[in-house]
Amino acid sequence: MCGIAGYLRPGGVDPRHATSIIAAMTDVIRHRGPDDSGTWVDGDAGVVLGHRRLSILDLSPTGHQPMSSASGRYVIVFNGEIYNFRELRGELAQLGHHFRGGSDTEVMLAAFSAWGVRRAVERFNGMFAFALWDRQDRVLHLGRDRAGEKPLYYGWLGGTLLFGSELKALRAHPQFRADIDRDALAVYLRLGYVPSPYTIFRGVSKLPPGTLLSVGATSAAAPAEPLAYWSAREIVERGCADPFAGSPAEALDEFDALLRDAVKIRMEADVPLGAFLSGGIDSSAVVALMQAQSDRPVRTFTIGFVERSYNEAEHARAVARHLGTQHTELYVSPAEALALIPRLPTLYDEPFADPSMIPTFLVSELARRHVTVSLSGDGGDELFGGYGRYRVGRALWRGLDWIPGPVRRGAAALALPGAAPGSMSRLADALARPVTGTRSLRERLRQAADVLAVRSPAALYHYLMSYWKLPAAIVPGASEPPIPQTDPTRWAAVPGIAHQMMYLDLLTYLPDDILVKLDRASMGVSLEGRVPLLDHRVIEFAWRLPLRFKMRGGVGKWLLRQLVYRYVPRELVERPKMGFGVPISAWLRGPLRDWAEALLEEKRLGREGMLDPRPIRTKWTEHVAQRTRWDYDLWAVLMFQAWSEANAGAAGQATGQERDVYTLSANEPAEIGIGNSR
Repeated sequence: MCGIAGYLRPGGVDPRHATSIIAAMTDVIRHRGPDDSGTWVDGDAGVVLGHRRLSILDLSPTGHQPMSSASGRYVIVFNGEIYNFRELRGELAQLGHHFRGGSDTEVMLAAFSAWGVRRAVERFNGMFAFALWDRQDRVLHLGRDRAGEKPLYYGWLGGTLLFGSELKALRAHPQFRADIDRDALAVYLRLGYVPSPYTIFRGVSKLPPGTLLSVGATSAAAPAEPLAYWSAREIVERGCADPFAGSPAEALDEFDALLRDAVKIRMEADVPLGAFLSGGIDSSAVVALMQAQSDRPVRTFTIGFVERSYNEAEHARAVARHLGTQHTELYVSPAEALALIPRLPTLYDEPFADPSMIPTFLVSELARRHVTVSLSGDGGDELFGGYGRYRVGRALWRGLDWIPGPVRRGAAALALPGAAPGSMSRLADALARPVTGTRSLRERLRQAADVLAVRSPAALYHYLMSYWKLPAAIVPGASEPPIPQTDPTRWAAVPGIAHQMMYLDLLTYLPDDILVKLDRASMGVSLEGRVPLLDHRVIEFAWRLPLRFKMRGGVGKWLLRQLVYRYVPRELVERPKMGFGVPISAWLRGPLRDWAEALLEEKRLGREGMLDPRPIRTKWTEHVAQRTRWDYDLWAVLMFQAWSEANAGAAGQATGQERDVYTLSANEPAEIGIGNSR
């Protein structure tokens, strides 16, 4: 696990100046790799590579990066792990390749030499983001893993292609221009994250999961586009078209063996290793299979909260005791959790509004005191139907689909606040209550009208996943860019709304929210996070399972639950889903109120000019007065405001003689679904 950065400037660079710039780019991501650093410059070609190393495999100097292939043709900087590197190494040795050390990076280079870039990447089982310079063909290849576990940002700025593991690495380059993208801000306010391929900055993109981007050294602001070597849509459609035909018992046996191997290869490390354990289904499955394959107690970690409705520590402790792990838990006070909030904008690098980033960082910080690698249970909900929105979405769409469109739209008009007679008001309230939580009756009526008006399963999913329902209305001059949820050409040919929602989650919410959260939280404390459930073989297997193997009796993750029951008594893990949350709603009315009021002050919002103060102030007033809940809507705005404030001094990171071209438009800075359905 590491951090990478670099750039390509067609026409060449001054090696001494380039070395200074790349050092600045890697220094700001030192947290991703505190153990070692390295740079490599080809002045004539204009290629500059930088690396920060967190030593996990082959702790010796033979694992140092940037690393050259044995032939000298390829040079690489690489962030991640290739879990099947020993298998590939054996195969490559039979082909005549010799290895100096024991790192997976050296195996990657040999694979590129033997099979070419695309064929090699197709054979990697791992999480990765890399920059590979082909000195023979004079082509720079950027690549990212299938699920999107490891991040990679890139963009042509000032005639230079910049790239790096985090945006702050790009910002450290003197040619970076950090103009805020209002369209990206609008879609962020809807989703709580900036979806791929967009970023909060104009001209900078996220490399999509499962793609390669190849740029020639003679290109100038090239129109090169990422090309997929693995397609989530193809996997999803193929799996649904050719479903698993065996019995539930056969599916369980195959799944057990597959996940067991996925866990086993992720336990490969030359440093201490452990796992996050919440006591829920996903993390319990991972820890159970770790302990089943370990000759010593596995280290497990959990965070507890004083607020009982948010506390999972007791459940985790019971599972750990049953499995015999070496368990560590830490109870966090509200003051300790609140103290983290000022660090979030710098940690997450662009606006990010998932409140569970707070406990995720805290459990990562706890684990890092004892281990360097930690396995996580992320991915189970998206692959095995665990989110409540899948159940709610199916129920709502079944109720809506049989009603002709004109009738639905008429009912929607009647459901609007002030227009609904008593019986329609009660119907609308019943429609919206399952997904609006503690919203006011007026708000439930308005949202029921919105639900009645949706025209497709994807549109319903989009609505359920929205914080602000019309975000472009509060970002002057903005229009939301196309995303898979709103682009029918991106939808998968799958049966039913539940499958469509799981597919869209795999494509968007998982890589752009869940995995961003894990990567920044863990790497922020120099901890490597590994996710066995996102082994691409597990993803492909899960999409061959009929829906009845995932959702039964209104409960998700059926097959995953059956697996856990083989190792952990049902009563220890069978409880209502809690999620990994924090009491943001109460905090905004209490200890965070002054902080939030300062960021949402009407004159400030108006002066900064990025957001329309009126709807924000209306929701803030209603929330503080406890007339309804707007915690997620307000949290999204607050995280943007805090990010903008924290990044106001980023121009000071510019270095070298080109400093004057580095500017940050910080003077322009500045609904979750129908409630808490996520």
